Amino acid sequence: MKTLLEARGLNKQYRREDGSPLQALADVDLAIRRGEIYGLLGPNGAGKTTLISIISGLMAPDSGQVVIGGHDLNRDPLSARGLLGVVPQELALYEDLSARQNLRFFGRLCGLRGPELEQRVDETLEFVDLADRQRERASRFSGGMKRRLNIGIGLLHRPQLVYMDEPTVGVDPQSRRRILDSVLRLRADHGMTVLYTTHLMEEAQELSDRVGIIDHGRLIAEGTVGDLVLQAGEQDRLEIDLVESGRLDAALLQELERALSGAARVQSGGPIEQGRILVHASRGRQILSPLITALGAAGLEVRSVTVQEPNLETVFLQMTGHALRD
Repeated sequence: MKTLLEARGLNKQYRREDGSPLQALADVDLAIRRGEIYGLLGPNGAGKTTLISIISGLMAPDSGQVVIGGHDLNRDPLSARGLLGVVPQELALYEDLSARQNLRFFGRLCGLRGPELEQRVDETLEFVDLADRQRERASRFSGGMKRRLNIGIGLLHRPQLVYMDEPTVGVDPQSRRRILDSVLRLRADHGMTVLYTTHLMEEAQELSDRVGIIDHGRLIAEGTVGDLVLQAGEQDRLEIDLVESGRLDAALLQELERALSGAARVQSGGPIEQGRILVHASRGRQILSPLITALGAAGLEVRSVTVQEPNLETVFLQMTGHALRD
């Protein structure tokens, strides 16, 4: 798959109020492939905003290069920026104008005119599901409708790469679902590439083909969610509740580990009399059958089994030491 956005060796340094240096970005390399949704995550102050500002052409790096669709952002900024659509977190629209008037206005700023402009406006209104409300002032829209109009403005000129900065902030669950579905449709129906930032970990996990984690100005991890789980060394956690504790003791726990050929770590889930076993394994579901067999051989009856697989949030916490909103 070809690369659409490539950032190489990006560095950016600021000066604090006391004059001391602050390294916002340190040798960041980033490559986003055509047709993928790339989730960029980082704690507050990690350098994410600086990186996005440089990619968007709003800020120049101290060193490094950004190439979008083969166009160097420094040498050929108009061509590079023409391939980029931006959906900012702060609403960028005129509330006194209708949805259609907003799209016409921003379409003209992109150089669209006449029948082509009207066609793009019609298509965009359909895509963001506002065709039936197109003549109403934006001031009368709900928060979710304004968000969808904001997305439409960023898509009007048919960019190859769309940067979306927390597009579901402050919306109700139904509007959030519609926005997430529209992001998936951008890739599935239009082959568009999406750079997506969010403070909602479940969004990144659902949408992203790949995820990049930035912290202290460095891209510290990158890959699919599965790749990141392996990099972090996170394991599945199985909670086994027994009908009764029986002969559950330390010797039995060691016996169970031997029966699983060292593929898992087995421990008590509390006082022995509670009859709970905790099992940590890299592939928890695969060892479930031999584990239950071993418990049966030991004369123990299983009441219930709960499997907790590691997710993006546990990986993020381990790699950065912070929750996403810290």
